[in-house]
Amino acid sequence: MKLFNNVLLLASALFFSSCEQKVKKDEFNRPNIIVILTDDQGWGDLSFNGNTNLNTPNIDSIAFQGAVMENFFVQPVCSPTRAELLTGQYFSRLGVYATSEGGERMNLGVPTIAEIFKKSGYKTAAYGKWHNGTQPPYHPNSRGFDDFYGFCSGHWGNYFSPMLEYNGIITKGNGFLVDDLFNHGIEFISQNKESPFLVYLPINTPHSPMQSPDKYWNRFKDKELDLKYGGKEYEDEQFTKAALAMVENVDWNVGRLNRHLKRLGLEENTIVIYMSDNGPNGWRWNGGLRGKKGSTDEGGVKSPFFMKWPKKITSGLRSAQIMGTVDLLPTLASLAQVPLSDTLDLNGVDLSINLLSKKEEIKDRTIYNHWNGKTSIRTQKYRLDQENRLYDMVSDLGQKNDISKNNLAIKDSLITLKKIWEEEVNVSFRPKTKRLFPIGASGYNFTQLPARDGIAHGNIKRSNRWPNDSFYVNWTSKNDSITWDVNVLESGTFEVFLYYTCKAEDLGTELELKFKDSKIIKKITEAHNPPLIGAEKDRFPRMESYVKDFKAIKMGEIYLDKGIGQLNLKAITMLGSGVIDFRLLNFKRK
Repeated sequence: MKLFNNVLLLASALFFSSCEQKVKKDEFNRPNIIVILTDDQGWGDLSFNGNTNLNTPNIDSIAFQGAVMENFFVQPVCSPTRAELLTGQYFSRLGVYATSEGGERMNLGVPTIAEIFKKSGYKTAAYGKWHNGTQPPYHPNSRGFDDFYGFCSGHWGNYFSPMLEYNGIITKGNGFLVDDLFNHGIEFISQNKESPFLVYLPINTPHSPMQSPDKYWNRFKDKELDLKYGGKEYEDEQFTKAALAMVENVDWNVGRLNRHLKRLGLEENTIVIYMSDNGPNGWRWNGGLRGKKGSTDEGGVKSPFFMKWPKKITSGLRSAQIMGTVDLLPTLASLAQVPLSDTLDLNGVDLSINLLSKKEEIKDRTIYNHWNGKTSIRTQKYRLDQENRLYDMVSDLGQKNDISKNNLAIKDSLITLKKIWEEEVNVSFRPKTKRLFPIGASGYNFTQLPARDGIAHGNIKRSNRWPNDSFYVNWTSKNDSITWDVNVLESGTFEVFLYYTCKAEDLGTELELKFKDSKIIKKITEAHNPPLIGAEKDRFPRMESYVKDFKAIKMGEIYLDKGIGQLNLKAITMLGSGVIDFRLLNFKRK
């Protein structure tokens, strides 16, 4: 009997213990998180912020149903903002110093939001424009994202069923790119509805080229825009119309996403964030703010920031607290009760109290903006611009009146803060030696080496001076070549695939790919000479390269020794007047 009672007591203890654990587990159901990051959309490109030229009800609904951070700041251009969002650190600390040719890559060893949340049980995905490194271990799949679909470059040359990649595999998109990216996000949510998920949607519009589906362009092409704002803001009216059409397409997709969350019963416990990566990519209405993309003035770095979480955030909440991209990681970690390591040296701070509390608590702090040798700093009340002019941002959002003469003490203190920050985060960072492009990272069987990352020799030229979506043309001599400075991280044999176009009259060219003592030779036997595409879909003339439908062929297999060296692609036989136009090498580990 005594034994039975002891067993009964033990069973009871185990039962109540398990119940207690279940209660503790269920006390906090970690929220799902969706971050929508638009590309080159200004603060003023929303009807919520007062623009009467477009209608964005679905994006606006995030603001109406949740919180608005009225003073949210990003960096002046794309990759710096993305690096800060992912890490909670200022971009120059991360080794980011450019937007292409390797300068967009974040230092390795810095945990990303995806890696941190993944450790706490989150399923993670990124769909869209990555712009923080192409080759593993810089690739999104090696920075914490389970699933990636999109492109790793800084901009893309075609938004209608373009060449993309899916977890390192090159594929073809399906329809208009923004719609396609949201489709992948919606599918991922459906597949992971039983576990918390983090979905990062860095979509590609309204960045140029200015392409949108007819449905949205037709709303604007003959529309008379409200020009009451005057000045130079509509000097490129067709460009503005295209940008607004692209934003209305984004709005439609946000509506689809919202409805999907509701259908699945996930809306209440899903945090949805909407923001942009920098100021507008053209002179259009932006609330009277000075500056656009590339500028460290208010108009170049102020972004909309809307966050809804029906279970926790009061509808209609507005906070004047200044907030920056670096604050997103610590704030989301706090909201989701995801632990952060004590070794993380974050620049951002947890501002969750400003999102959860109806009572405003303003923290005295400073946000720093920098690009191209220019630094501007923002406090709750003031902005000190790159020329050390001082503005009262409460009464003078347009930065029209320099008040520094009457506020020398404030000006001097902010100049001191600026200098300290510039030294601490190393804004002048440039690598002492050329940063190499990795091949063969452990655990990944793909490495892409695009034309963007190569160096042309001889007559070869880029298709456009902006490298990101360019390819190489004018290959007219056996003395011409393309090289890449690479670091083979692990020795091995790789299948190499070449993406090219070639005129029929140039068939018979033999190409040699060489690294140290290893080489492969491939004869081009199939002509492929498609036309340039893009112009027929552009709503405004582009500055970027047009693109083509490149053909992939297997060059062969090559053994690459671990270590640093130069990869060289050249023609050893020419039968015509030219060789090929070159887009990409893709390495697959055997």
